[in-house]
Amino acid sequence: MASSDITLEAVPSIGEVSPEDWDACANPGKACNGHDAGTSSALPGDSLGLLKPAYNPFVSHAFLSAVEKSGSATIRTGWGPRHLVAKLDGRVAGVVPCYLKSHSQGEYVFDRGWADAYERAGGRYYPKLQVSVPFTPATGPRLLVRDGVDRERISEALASGLVALCGVSKASAVHVTFAREAEWKLLAKHGFLQRTDQQFHWHNDGFASFDDFLATLNSRHRKSIKRERRDALAAGITIHWLTGKDITEDAWDAFFMFYMETGSRKWGRPYLTREFFSLIGETMSEDVLLVMARRNGRWIAGAINFIGSDTLFGRNWGAVEHHPFLHFEVCYYQAIDFAIKRGLKHVEAGAQGEHKIARGYLPQTTHSAHFIADPGLRRAIDDYLKRERAYVAETGRELAELGPFRKGIDEVP
Repeated sequence: MASSDITLEAVPSIGEVSPEDWDACANPGKACNGHDAGTSSALPGDSLGLLKPAYNPFVSHAFLSAVEKSGSATIRTGWGPRHLVAKLDGRVAGVVPCYLKSHSQGEYVFDRGWADAYERAGGRYYPKLQVSVPFTPATGPRLLVRDGVDRERISEALASGLVALCGVSKASAVHVTFAREAEWKLLAKHGFLQRTDQQFHWHNDGFASFDDFLATLNSRHRKSIKRERRDALAAGITIHWLTGKDITEDAWDAFFMFYMETGSRKWGRPYLTREFFSLIGETMSEDVLLVMARRNGRWIAGAINFIGSDTLFGRNWGAVEHHPFLHFEVCYYQAIDFAIKRGLKHVEAGAQGEHKIARGYLPQTTHSAHFIADPGLRRAIDDYLKRERAYVAETGRELAELGPFRKGIDEVP
């Protein structure tokens, strides 16, 4: 697989690429922890709008290495690494986090209906290629390109390389999930079908405090949030932010207990191993925020968040004691508080959850792209996605109307 002096290869482990080379592509000009927005204006050779992205912790070498080294995303668990690497004159110029998968678990963009229909018709849906961050429904760059090269050219080569890798791997499809919109549009030029969905994100309009945010809400929702926050802590619960060196192994032990207890009820088998949390604690603790709840001298609940340059990404939550509204306090309101204090522009609180609207999180379109090798299956999915995109767009408009924000200037905060 080659394009001019660009060479492409798939490697079976992120360890095959040095952290320096991977991160130069994944997070060029790294700016982290809310200190810098980390974005740039268009660079030469960037007519597609593939701007240098803000710092995203999930595509970092440290995070992806942790999911592999910990045994969370491996061939044994159905996530066989096939990371695509583009080299220009022998130097790594672009990478794509990619996995050869034997199932559809841990993805959050659901294609099991496609798999069932194809296999009933006599096809073989697995293996498939999945371009994503394992177990992480967060939008971020997927075609990762180093600074100082023609971003458009390398991105085009990576897109073509994914199609070629699909054939070489005898995979049924390539699924690029939670991509940036510009990448979504580029991939469409290479035969990828376009899919949309929605999440619920909070946006910081330059608030100086949580009360500033509350002042933008209508009186009913403002009073409701104040009551929920008060009731969440009524049983003598205190909330603690842990990041950096404050996250000890004891804290990880407690959080993993929460994760296992809640994950076992939701999914049957949680995806991440205990070792994963120790690894990220060693390599990227400054990018991690644990919001932990304590009662009677012991941790009882917590949520893990990852800190980008402009976004706080909420991920997993768990608890061993259940108190009214504690989930909302730990996962949603504390995230808003932290984002305001750090000057972060957004909070992404994970997949699904229309209940987030009443708490200030509004609909946000997410994008995925799908290259389907079989022409018959491709036609059927293409027809389905046209109708699904229209439904997602209309639903988003309707849900946005339900937002808790004040509609008229005459309503007194």
